Amino acid sequence: MRSVLAWTALIALLVMAGGCGPEAPVTESLQLQTGYWQARITLPGGHIDTAFEVGGGPGNYRATLINGQERIRIGEVTFSDGQLTLRFPAFNNEINARLEGGKLVGTLTLVKLHGEKQVMPFVAMQGSELSDMDDVEPSSVDLSGRWDARFEKEDGTIGPSIGEFAQRGSRLFGTFLTTLADHRYLSGYVSGNSFHLGTFDGAHAFIFTGTVVSDTIIDADFWSGTEFHQAWSAERDPNAALPDAYQLTHLNPGYERFEFQFPNLEGQPVSLADDGFKGKVVVVVIAGTWCPNCHDEARFLAALHEEYAALGLEVVGLMYEHFEDPQIASDQISEFRKKFDIQFETLVAGISDKTEVSKTLPSLSAVLVFPTTIFIDRQGAVRQIHTGFSGPGTGKHHEQLKKEFRSKILSLLDESAQTDDI
Repeated sequence: MRSVLAWTALIALLVMAGGCGPEAPVTESLQLQTGYWQARITLPGGHIDTAFEVGGGPGNYRATLINGQERIRIGEVTFSDGQLTLRFPAFNNEINARLEGGKLVGTLTLVKLHGEKQVMPFVAMQGSELSDMDDVEPSSVDLSGRWDARFEKEDGTIGPSIGEFAQRGSRLFGTFLTTLADHRYLSGYVSGNSFHLGTFDGAHAFIFTGTVVSDTIIDADFWSGTEFHQAWSAERDPNAALPDAYQLTHLNPGYERFEFQFPNLEGQPVSLADDGFKGKVVVVVIAGTWCPNCHDEARFLAALHEEYAALGLEVVGLMYEHFEDPQIASDQISEFRKKFDIQFETLVAGISDKTEVSKTLPSLSAVLVFPTTIFIDRQGAVRQIHTGFSGPGTGKHHEQLKKEFRSKILSLLDESAQTDDI
């Protein structure tokens, strides 16, 4: 594993190489080639092999990120004077790289809470020359199946998680399901009895590594970006289960209803006491534009709202952003609305720090994760609160949860409206 010191030095060398001395003259050879590019992102704990595909041409380039089994359209692509920028607007993250000798060399920047930035080296070249697969030993283990995983937290407690993997030869795919969120589409390889999984989906940069001994995973590490690291272990267990996501958050004693009041994008205060919600089934989502699972749920709820609004369904997004400036937050939310053609209310609720979020929602016992979804009946009573949202990387779990949410909403819509005492 590359040390943090060595990794930091590598960033410095890349910055110096890109920022010192006279710029290389622009020539006709500085053209961005269309087609498939293999890419590598370096973290303190190793690297993520990913790829992207470039189409179009000068002044109108387009690109698609290839993240294992997932394909993600890159929101903004610019190439000028040998400099490429790939930007993911909903997350404020971007790749900046310069074309040098047929390679793209630069950095990936992830924007975190309060606008803090994590910067990591990025390199790409056409073809598959960057792939690790040529150095992979024949696999001596098969990780396919369900694993009971335990991630060590800073306070010494263990966070429950379930790893679900599928192995084909030396290729490895899968994800982790947790009480907080899933870990997206993961892909990698098995070499001997060790494995490497990674993902970059425009929002997250994750690496999972470990060694398999019999039906146990040991010496395992998880890196998220440049700052977050956890040791973990796992045991094969086809019956591994997580706590019930409907039992983790509830209304505090003394509160009969869920309460909030926040401004919409026009600055007008909105609360559930407004006439527009009376007699309606309301789904309230505590979310943020920086959260990939919130994107997954927004795509689903936007279509559901369009389908059932005439029957009395309303959806409200309480958006907690990485930026305290309300104008920056509003701009982020506006982009989010455009991405999913959202027609329901999305409110500027505050900063995405969970402690601060809980202060703004005193009727809730806790806000453990984004998104958190609250189902409210036509009489204004909270019927259920669901923590998290399983994204498409979880396969059947994603489909099951969408089916579950739809069934729950239809059941509430079927109930008679009784608004006299509201």
